Amino acid sequence: MSISSEHKPLGKQVTGSLHTLSPIVELNVGGELYTTTLSTLKKHPGSKLAEMFTGQPKLRRDSEGRFFIDRPGTYFKYILEYLRSNQVPTQCVQDVYKEALFYDIEPLIKQLEDSPQIFGELVARKQFLARVPNYSENIELMIRIARAEAVASRCSGVIVCVVRTEEDAARCQDALNSLDMDKKSVVKFGPWKAAPSISDLLDCIQMDVEAKGYKISFQPHVAEKGFRFKSHDFFYKFLFTWW
Repeated sequence: MSISSEHKPLGKQVTGSLHTLSPIVELNVGGELYTTTLSTLKKHPGSKLAEMFTGQPKLRRDSEGRFFIDRPGTYFKYILEYLRSNQVPTQCVQDVYKEALFYDIEPLIKQLEDSPQIFGELVARKQFLARVPNYSENIELMIRIARAEAVASRCSGVIVCVVRTEEDAARCQDALNSLDMDKKSVVKFGPWKAAPSISDLLDCIQMDVEAKGYKISFQPHVAEKGFRFKSHDFFYKFLFTWW
């Protein structure tokens, strides 16, 4: 006597309400495997992570039936560590902060924002750079110029003009007019109204270009004769090394 399909034994059950699941949950986060409890994942009810495990399933399963979250798995251990013991991570802080934002774990976000790494980036550096006109656009312009000059070369250079005050901006323009070069290839930063110095801005430029994966260094640009001012007052050469 054959068994009808409706009475055949079922394989691993992967559907149904989360309320019927075991309190022990297996997760696959970007290929990293974790085992935890529903109560840990739902510790902060207003978070996106808690919402993933509330009511009907909102996540896909992998081939073994584990819930799959398509995020970097390396940093999820720090998220779990916080949920389990309220321990705020001191390693990989920038990356964990991104994950805390994604999972919308508000208490962790606030505590990370008080850490020196995030506080310095968000409150100090980013607020300074927000006062430098067209900063992000100029970073992209530098990269475009460097890439255009990289054909059959190991290195390519970009001339940057940095001016802190309106007076320096006017002097810089006079200096540019005396240069025998393509002025469109000079990227100008400033002026700005904030405490950080020109050297601080130069460090920020290097930091942000390197964050995009480029190898870069800079030095004062020594102009040829006919230059009306000391070149190191305004001009710097950023060197991109390609290989």
